[in-house]
Amino acid sequence: MDLDTLLPALMFLFLMLGLFSTLPVGLVLMGVTLSFGGIAIALGEMRFVQVTLMPNRIFGGIIENPVLVAAPMFIFMGLIMEKTRIAEDLLIALQKALRVVPGGLALAVTLMGTILAAATGIIGASVVMLTVLALPTMLDKGYSPALASGTVASAGTLGILIPPSVMLVFMGDLLTLNLAKLFVAAFLPGLALAAIYVVYIVIRAALDPASAPAAPKIDGETGLWREFLVALALPLLIIVAVLGSILGGIATPTEASGVGAFAALVLGFVRGRLNLPVLSDAMDRSIRTIAMLFFIFVGATAFSYVFRHVGGETFIINAARSLQLGDWGLLAMMMILIFVMGFFFDWIEITLILLPIFTPIIQVMDLGDHVPRADLVYWFAVLMAVNLQTSFLTPPFGFALFYLKGAARDRVQMGQVYRGIVPFVVLQLIALGLFIAYPSFVMYLPNVLLK
Repeated sequence: MDLDTLLPALMFLFLMLGLFSTLPVGLVLMGVTLSFGGIAIALGEMRFVQVTLMPNRIFGGIIENPVLVAAPMFIFMGLIMEKTRIAEDLLIALQKALRVVPGGLALAVTLMGTILAAATGIIGASVVMLTVLALPTMLDKGYSPALASGTVASAGTLGILIPPSVMLVFMGDLLTLNLAKLFVAAFLPGLALAAIYVVYIVIRAALDPASAPAAPKIDGETGLWREFLVALALPLLIIVAVLGSILGGIATPTEASGVGAFAALVLGFVRGRLNLPVLSDAMDRSIRTIAMLFFIFVGATAFSYVFRHVGGETFIINAARSLQLGDWGLLAMMMILIFVMGFFFDWIEITLILLPIFTPIIQVMDLGDHVPRADLVYWFAVLMAVNLQTSFLTPPFGFALFYLKGAARDRVQMGQVYRGIVPFVVLQLIALGLFIAYPSFVMYLPNVLLK
């Protein structure tokens, strides 16, 4: 085995071992990068001048990248919505409006998760808020703990797919895609997945009313619809400000992130809930979150730089061709690998590690008339996003499950949470299969709106 094959193979192997060591992902990426960079220089596979160019690559590719400005803005926007209780008002109004419908509380949570996804895209905040506000009420009304837990966890993770999603921002940058087109491509599949959740809940409530009972009607209640419309209008204004400005050609996704953050601040001020402590806390949490993400991003950029210079791209293409799976077999292999890694890693780790490896494979794939070449990368990005959503729900390291259990405390047991998410993971896989079978559905909106 020559060095062009041995070095990238060992580099990838040590990366996998390091990730399973429970060390911080950023440190693992940088450690493997520096180690193999030194080995490559000693063996003459890299020149020292190429290593000195790495800081320029990191600075120019990440720090100066205007597309990535959208990530901290969307995170800040979501935290402002959480802190000023705009989202809380909507959930309470939805619960009241749907309380007499079988499974109404679960439907309210799913609808709330969909609206939150289109307004914020911050998974941790969405799951914790839905857990605190909805889970106790669902349990008190006689809902099955498993169904209640699965509904809250799945609805809270819709923000990873429905734009403006922080994950889509990073994926678009890694794949050098038009971010507006990627946002539009992911929108319809995200709504379709939410609709699949709704259909499941309705069927489950009809077949097993004891697991999702309707709440008794309260006589004498006034002003319900007025309260509902007011609560719905505020997040919809933010959604229109963000997605409307993108689709209308008024702003780029990066500019729209600033528009959304400004709209959230204005609405919080109008509601009388924006003050200095709230603003300070939202800014502090935004900085901490984005610092963690960018630390991993820097490590992943350095890793891919060295990996490519030691022959990694050629190694990946040759390895893929040697499997003789065909293009459809390679697509299935990539989807299975993403799903399996979701049991152990977060989306940011999977995205930043696998996308640089998958990119050269995608670029040489040809699925014939099933997917036009111009749409192939966007379609694949949406498939990967749907697949990555399962990483929040699959045990043992599903982060949404930990968010839920931490916020619910002793109201539910971890076993009940695990049982509850199984149907929703199955629904996600069914949706993934449908999107693979019908790429025209995924690409319908971008082909109509962005011709």
